[in-house]
Amino acid sequence: MKKAIIVGASSGMGRGIAELLANDGYRVAITGRRNELLTEIRNHKPEQFIISCFDVTTLEIVPAKLDELVRELGGLDLFFISAGGGDLNEELDFKVEKTMIDLNVAAFTQLADWAYRYFRNQGFGHLVAISSIAGIRGLRHAPAYNATKAYQVSYLEGLRQKSQYLRLPITVTDIRPGFVDTPNAKGEGRFWQASVKKASSQIYSAVISRRKVAYITKRWWLIAMILKIVPRFIYERI
Repeated sequence: MKKAIIVGASSGMGRGIAELLANDGYRVAITGRRNELLTEIRNHKPEQFIISCFDVTTLEIVPAKLDELVRELGGLDLFFISAGGGDLNEELDFKVEKTMIDLNVAAFTQLADWAYRYFRNQGFGHLVAISSIAGIRGLRHAPAYNATKAYQVSYLEGLRQKSQYLRLPITVTDIRPGFVDTPNAKGEGRFWQASVKKASSQIYSAVISRRKVAYITKRWWLIAMILKIVPRFIYERI
């Protein structure tokens, strides 16, 4: 039986992936900040799920929590980072920016590093993280959110390059969603918004096929290509 840890699985895409993995025979350890939601998921398939309630931004406790989950699982094949968030911040309130930096940079880095070191020592593994199409360019409505997602995109690419250089069978998958109908979705006029079910299904397909980069839903690839080629002098006036 394959084993997975999903960090940030109490709701949204993290929960969707956890349920799909369990249905596919994985034993899955799920984490989140809301114990009642984790318990609800476990109760559907008690033999498939292990739960652990903690906040990933409490950096000093995270490694021990993850070590404990691996011991309970009896190994690890897949580590999935779904913990993340963001807010619009037109007024540049630093408290808002710092919250995003703490979660999307500091906590993300600790999680990714822990997983990569584990897989490097083991000799194989699959690290998956949800970044965002927002990581391609900056955005005036949410400077820190887009910047932290750009950090994640770059960091994952660095880990992927490290695997190639070391000739290790460690897959690093970067999931870049567009708009998904989750409680954390922000902003007006969200076009091409996918349901959690549809997004989770496409993410699951990308994980199983061990894709390096996947846009969710697939047509967001077109927006990504446009964002990459729009000249700066035009983009800055949008």
